[in-house]
Amino acid sequence: MGREQTMAQPEIDAVAQTAALAGRRFRVRDHYVVGREKVREFARAVQNQHGAHHNEPDARKLGYEGIIAPPTFASVLGTACTRALLDTVLTEYDLSQVLQTDQVFEMHRPILAGDRISNEIVIESLRQFGDNDFIHVKFVLTNQHGEVAQVGSTTIVARRGAEVDPNLIEAVESIFMHTRPELAVNDPLVELPAGGQAPIAAVREPAAVHTLPDFDSLTAGQALPTGGARVTRGDLANYAGVAGDPNPIHFSDRAAQLVGLPTVVAHGLLTMGLAADYLTGWLGDPTAIEKFSVRFAGFVPVGADTATEVEFSGKIKSLDPATRTGTITLSGVSEGRKLFGRAVAEVRFT
Repeated sequence: MGREQTMAQPEIDAVAQTAALAGRRFRVRDHYVVGREKVREFARAVQNQHGAHHNEPDARKLGYEGIIAPPTFASVLGTACTRALLDTVLTEYDLSQVLQTDQVFEMHRPILAGDRISNEIVIESLRQFGDNDFIHVKFVLTNQHGEVAQVGSTTIVARRGAEVDPNLIEAVESIFMHTRPELAVNDPLVELPAGGQAPIAAVREPAAVHTLPDFDSLTAGQALPTGGARVTRGDLANYAGVAGDPNPIHFSDRAAQLVGLPTVVAHGLLTMGLAADYLTGWLGDPTAIEKFSVRFAGFVPVGADTATEVEFSGKIKSLDPATRTGTITLSGVSEGRKLFGRAVAEVRFT
């Protein structure tokens, strides 16, 4: 009996320690400068074609002096924050055992080239189901004017105490992106006092939008024209580098197969970015998107020498005449596989 209690105690302590993570708040030590060419690189990586992501004259037509970051650009900062949490706070989890189940972006102000972004992170909740921990993380991006630009949230699923396949460890070590230790940022996160409040977004000014569809011409239940995208291994490698996502299941067949996937698969946030381009193409104005949320359900398999087709469709779920806003539901399909369990956008119209 005594031996059993001794062996069980670390597990109990680990569960208690994990539960204590909920509510902890952090600030990223250094600010992030949004580079003009970084915005362009990211737009190309997620195939966001709107001219405002690439050229100042097109951005000025929408009322902004600098080029506008795509709707999912904040994923660059979010990915870096998740890695920082795994490296410094959530150290009991192995990166190869972490999955992202959903992502939400709330846009309060467009992120523009030249912005200096500060980031606060809150571990909002942690739920345990069997061997899986569901960790809900929120990040708040504030620009150099003290304005909240975006609020994002994501849920990651991580396995506690899982025995990682030695073959997977070997594969990851052989193909994982490595950085020189002396170049690593020491203590990238600063813990904030418990019980404090994250920055609260001011009421968004009703800045003019320039949508192609006029609100008065729309009806609830109306279908959007279908669209699509093509994804290749080159696209995956490019996105991995631009977004800073090093997970080898997106570029190594061996790593993908060791975790039970048939082949290399596209990043969930890449498919979300493609869906954002589909929506922006219909709207005609990326700043018209006020909120975009996705729950990931499937994956896009990408062969070594063939492109994979992704098909998108959408429908107007509801319209609000008082605010000239609407809720759009989106669907994505690849090789007969449904990509999103839920994909919803809240948008404004001219």
